[in-house]
Amino acid sequence: MSFYVALQMDPIEDVSILGDSTFRIGLEAEARGHRLFQYTPDQLRYDEGRVIAKGRPITLRREEGKHVSFGDWAEVDVAEFDVIWLRQDPPFDMAYVTSTHLLDRVRQQTLVVNDPFWVRNSPEKLMVLDFPDLTPPTMIARDPAAFKEFRARHGEIIVKPLYGNGGAGVFHLKPGDPNLSSLLETFASINREPMIAQKYLPAVVKGDKRIILVDGEPVGAINRVPQEGEARSNMHVGGRAEKVGLTDREHEICARLKPVLREKGLLFTGIDVIDGWLTEINVTSPTGIQELERFDGVNAAEAIWIAIERKLAAG
Repeated sequence: MSFYVALQMDPIEDVSILGDSTFRIGLEAEARGHRLFQYTPDQLRYDEGRVIAKGRPITLRREEGKHVSFGDWAEVDVAEFDVIWLRQDPPFDMAYVTSTHLLDRVRQQTLVVNDPFWVRNSPEKLMVLDFPDLTPPTMIARDPAAFKEFRARHGEIIVKPLYGNGGAGVFHLKPGDPNLSSLLETFASINREPMIAQKYLPAVVKGDKRIILVDGEPVGAINRVPQEGEARSNMHVGGRAEKVGLTDREHEICARLKPVLREKGLLFTGIDVIDGWLTEINVTSPTGIQELERFDGVNAAEAIWIAIERKLAAG
């Protein structure tokens, strides 16, 4: 059966065809006979009882520089889609939150992946708070005195924006580092949000493991190794991806998460694990499936579509 599939994402003409997970998901959809329509989140609107997206039908191909062909511009009531992919990149700001509220209005008629209600209520760095025994010591605060006391307890710490992404704004602070106060002042001057601090895990130099889960089941993992002298392993900031398997501890973490992810309709997620400690549960726009396919031959996009098709068939 052919489904009408919308990709709500950043401009598809600008993506990397070798690394972008949404591009790979779209290719797999076409291979399975589904039709694609793409729009950017700024072209989503509520209008007199309907939620409408302005965008274009697309055809994808794995051809550098010619990876997308567009049809004519059209406005579509999003309730007409069988599947809507909520895939724009963070930051998880009020624009992002608003798009989840709009998609909430059609989630009873249309399958939205991931479920917009739970994307809004389970941002990556907050959902881990439900599993304190699986995570390194963590604090969310805005008070500079609290951060200083946290560092006094744990020595080396990581401080980062609560709603950031891609490794932006992540700082590794050692005991006595005089930049803590200045860093906190800078954050405070930008916005009113709290920040998150975690105990620094020295094993990060050997890699930060991204584990891909489909409907709560782990399908594989990649290890992201930071550049020398860098505390961040994100590939956006130069981290190197390498082949890796899952440990017994990581299977235990996935088993703990499985019923929660399924209950919340978080069908495609990517969790981050360092030295057996869960640091993030990525639900907004997880990545890594193309690297996993190159290293291990695991077609996570196929597993995702099988899960989606099963859900649609079940009604």
